[in-house]
Amino acid sequence: MKYFDELKRSMNFLAEDPRVVFIGQAVAVKGTAMTNTLKEVPLDKRIELPVAEEMQMGMTIGMALTGLIPVSIFPRWNFLLCAINQLVNHLDKIPIMSNGRFQTKAIIRTGIGSERPLHPQYQHIGDFTEAISRCCTTIEVIRLEEPKDIFPAYEFALKREDGKSTIVVEYGDFYHEK
Repeated sequence: MKYFDELKRSMNFLAEDPRVVFIGQAVAVKGTAMTNTLKEVPLDKRIELPVAEEMQMGMTIGMALTGLIPVSIFPRWNFLLCAINQLVNHLDKIPIMSNGRFQTKAIIRTGIGSERPLHPQYQHIGDFTEAISRCCTTIEVIRLEEPKDIFPAYEFALKREDGKSTIVVEYGDFYHEK
């Protein structure tokens, strides 16, 4: 069981659910290591977006409000920072502000950038897991430290019945190391 293979298996599993749609940068075209985990996901389940992270999170919220389960892909935490307003002030708070009448279950997929074999510099390797966990009231954040953690985390995020969103944090270095 390899880290990358478990990610690919998890994405294929998610794609089987008719409510799931994948959105983000490099989901339908090449561009990141995460792209390769989506190779077997049908193209009609993938929506390619420009570099517009706050817009992407707004679309994620809108899709979730309609009953879809968006898998919103931000390849690195550093990119997800550009969508923190929508994440913390909206996606996380809708269940509270609506007294539970609206559920916005989304899966946010992000990662801690790879440092090996080439260090991409510090704007690509941030780990904001703890800080964002503290900012969120209803969103659960799960780190994927071992290959055995991957499928259960994504399965839980999809099948959870509490209507909560989940941020799943991957480690770029583990794609080829574990």
